[in-house]
Amino acid sequence: MAVQLQQALAVGTYIVTQRLKGRKRFPLVLMLEPLFRCNLACSGCGKIQHPKEILKQNLSPQDCFKAVEECGAPVVSIPGGEPLLHPQIDEIVQGLVQRKKFVYLCTNAILLEKSLDKFKPSPYLTFSVHLDGLREHHDKCVDRQGVFDIAVKAIKAAKAKGFRVTTNTTVFEGADPQEMQKFFDFLGSLETDGMMISPGYSYEWAPDQDHFLKREQTKALFREILAPWKSGKKSWNFNHNPLFLDFLMGEKDYDCTPWGSPSYSVLGWQKPCYLLNEGHYKTYQELLEKTDWEQYGRKSNNPKCADCMVHCGYEPTAAMDALKPENMGRAMGSLLKAS
Repeated sequence: MAVQLQQALAVGTYIVTQRLKGRKRFPLVLMLEPLFRCNLACSGCGKIQHPKEILKQNLSPQDCFKAVEECGAPVVSIPGGEPLLHPQIDEIVQGLVQRKKFVYLCTNAILLEKSLDKFKPSPYLTFSVHLDGLREHHDKCVDRQGVFDIAVKAIKAAKAKGFRVTTNTTVFEGADPQEMQKFFDFLGSLETDGMMISPGYSYEWAPDQDHFLKREQTKALFREILAPWKSGKKSWNFNHNPLFLDFLMGEKDYDCTPWGSPSYSVLGWQKPCYLLNEGHYKTYQELLEKTDWEQYGRKSNNPKCADCMVHCGYEPTAAMDALKPENMGRAMGSLLKAS
């Protein structure tokens, strides 16, 4: 069974179980941030601007396991910072895989090739490599020459050792649709296990404030970028529910599911979501019960949410929508095709 299909069935079963239990709000993906340190300083990143005393801290493996058990989400994404800088990242990943969580370890891949021997290939482990475009564009985004070539070499090495590898691409204002299409073709030639794409979120503390997309800009840009895929001319392998891609193109009108991807770090459970930082709670239950969820999402008229179309908020919505009878055929069809 293809892992994408295996994961989709596990998540679908989980959603149905939660609904049968009468739960209105439940997580699908835990955004587990074991550290904020990074070996890059990307211009659109809003995650590494912390005091030095915070940047020095790590979550212990037990901290991570406790958060995973407390939350219960079937998927765990490990962003950063750069997770491979964590001295016990192999122990953390091993523990999550043993718990049969679908783990996406996000990395800029600078340390990936030399770290591969720390891990074992598993259908529950995927390396999600940050690549924002072809060589010139990506190296500009990460503000360091040579990173693209390092990442591509690491992807090939990981695939050769039997690991699952996906890519994670953030799209900003000014992206060239034809260049992005060439980029997707290139990723296909690497035989990765799927591509993830998302518009960038306008972190108010990110160094570059000039290239975040407004909502209508996002729709227009993604319609152009994804036109060959939508028409069937290209069969790019996206690691996404196709309904989320419909949403990016303006063909679906979704609201955010902010509790769908809760974030846990050395600071605690972040309120209200992975993107907004309005404080922290000590426990997941406090986050769930004390957050005024009506104040977030596009329908809330919260200006911080107005232009957000990022996958961590809207993929959970698309996952719920995929279980409707009228959408199940398309969602499952894309999974079987990818298999």
